[in-house]
Amino acid sequence: MIKTGRLLLRAAVPEDLEPLHAVFSDPRAMRYWDRPPHQDMDQTQRFLDHFIASDLNNREEYILEVEGECVGKAGMWKRYEIGYILHPDLWGRGLVTEALSTIIPRVFERFPEADKVTAELDPRNLGSIKVLERQGFERVGFAEKNFLYGETEWCDTAYYSLTRP
Repeated sequence: MIKTGRLLLRAAVPEDLEPLHAVFSDPRAMRYWDRPPHQDMDQTQRFLDHFIASDLNNREEYILEVEGECVGKAGMWKRYEIGYILHPDLWGRGLVTEALSTIIPRVFERFPEADKVTAELDPRNLGSIKVLERQGFERVGFAEKNFLYGETEWCDTAYYSLTRP
């Protein structure tokens, strides 16, 4: 567990199912995610089971908790790529920036072989671009219509990188 000014960064627990489902079933939160909103609790349960069971030696990933409530997740979910999702009711408050300001230095500390961390996103996700740029990330690539969202929408991908300080 790690406390920041407004957040508790912690491991996932089974009780996170309902609040995570509130995030993963929200079309606003999932608009730029790698798949459409979850249609049922079973989808979120599978995500949570994987999150809980994942090898902690290969990731630095946390549930984001605000005032005792799970509101999303953030961290390095595979070497050395970061990702995050936050309930839309909390967007624009700097919570993901606060989380990443703690998580990214930990990634570089725990994984001395990592010369950079990366992130991929839909370039229409202007809020996420701002989050990354606040951390010092720079856009290093772009691919047009390389990602199928759902069954019908081809989306672009922007690639970002942050070099080890």
